[in-house]
Amino acid sequence: MLTLPAAYLERTRALLGEEAEPFLASYGLPRTQGLRLNSSKLETDSDTFDAIRAMFQLEAVPWCPTGFYYEEPNRPGKHPYHAAGLYYIQEPSAMSAVELLDPQPGDVVLDLAAAPGGKTTQIAAKMGGRGLLIANEIHPGRAKILAENVERMGIANAVVLNAAPDQLAGRFPSFFDKIMLDAPCSGEGMFRKDPDAIGEWSPAHVTMCAARQSDILRQAVAMLKPGGMLAYSTCTFNREENEQTVDAIALSFPELEIVRTERIWPHKHKGEGHFVALLRKTDDAGIARSNDSKHIGGKERSAKAGGSQLSAAGAWTLFRDFASASLPASARITRIVDSEGEPLLFGDQLYFLPHTDGCTFRSGDLKGLKSPRPGLHLATIKKNRIEPAHAYAMAMPRMSACDGVVSLPAADPGVTAFLKGETLTAEQGMRNGWTFVTVDGYPLGFGKTSEGQIKNHYPKGLRTLGQG
Repeated sequence: MLTLPAAYLERTRALLGEEAEPFLASYGLPRTQGLRLNSSKLETDSDTFDAIRAMFQLEAVPWCPTGFYYEEPNRPGKHPYHAAGLYYIQEPSAMSAVELLDPQPGDVVLDLAAAPGGKTTQIAAKMGGRGLLIANEIHPGRAKILAENVERMGIANAVVLNAAPDQLAGRFPSFFDKIMLDAPCSGEGMFRKDPDAIGEWSPAHVTMCAARQSDILRQAVAMLKPGGMLAYSTCTFNREENEQTVDAIALSFPELEIVRTERIWPHKHKGEGHFVALLRKTDDAGIARSNDSKHIGGKERSAKAGGSQLSAAGAWTLFRDFASASLPASARITRIVDSEGEPLLFGDQLYFLPHTDGCTFRSGDLKGLKSPRPGLHLATIKKNRIEPAHAYAMAMPRMSACDGVVSLPAADPGVTAFLKGETLTAEQGMRNGWTFVTVDGYPLGFGKTSEGQIKNHYPKGLRTLGQG
């Protein structure tokens, strides 16, 4: 049993009454483990899912159709299917918030405090590659982790930002159909997972978190379209950060209505616990979108190629020609983007920013904002040569083995070797050039075949020390 602060025990008993003791006893139980399938890559009726379910002895999470429990001895995060983005390790209770928000294909969605990416990647899967998802994280280091998870899960229609909520609210008034705010909180639901969180807890910390949550909520409301939905969630249990914060914001904004609130309690449900409130904006309260804030100009950044300046359009043409000539037909650029979007060039890095019907978000909206991932990363331009990006490989669907695609079984030692950054041996007769390395057909990244070897291009920052 964890040693909990006396003030926390007193507050909990006042909150729960006779249920307090069963609730407090749950802190002495093992923490709950879960994973969520990436439905953009893997369906529950597939042979691969059947193998994953048997391998990790998965049990269904009742409130999330793609969510599953697994037991502590299993380690799905060490399996190559994790590196291939087939699932995301996520605490089961936390899956409830996105299910309640229910984003749809074609929506314009903001995940306002998004790192490390559990809810972002869940939103993206429900959007099915259609619409625009902006995932924001104020802390630079966590924003980088968020971008890596978006990349691993193969999400092509997302932009990752590193901005303060008020900075975004000034730029995107009444802009989003759906907003997810998993607010920074006192973390009472983290005690079992992270005992260090106990030492950070105090009544003053709870009050500070509630004040911060109220400030962020106000920025979120300003960015929500009339008729839009806002999901507010925390992994804490006190009313001050949950019902009282939601009630206060609803009083401050008469155009908001509380549609529903949900709590998951660890003594009643299999999970660490979560609070979610769904709010709807019924009227814009006079907030008008300013055209002055849109499409701000500015000089396009260019990449130097062969001593000359290469425009984004030029880099885009170069990339399309490369994809057509150098990649297998199953991996052509049309698999990822169509005519709706625009290429962006940041230094020597080429991205593709998706456009969606009814949404005016364009490259000008990124001016002045830090963006670790301004769309799908396609390539690095090196002296008029294309080096395809890891993100482009990860955004590909399952591939059949063919010239330019190496498909290794999950148990093949070559999979572990590739994830460690080692060179692989090419099959006899394999053509030279860029090669997709896959596990059971699911892309892991790029290699480059030459003289019977596949040089490893798996990103150095992602390389493992081995499996197990």
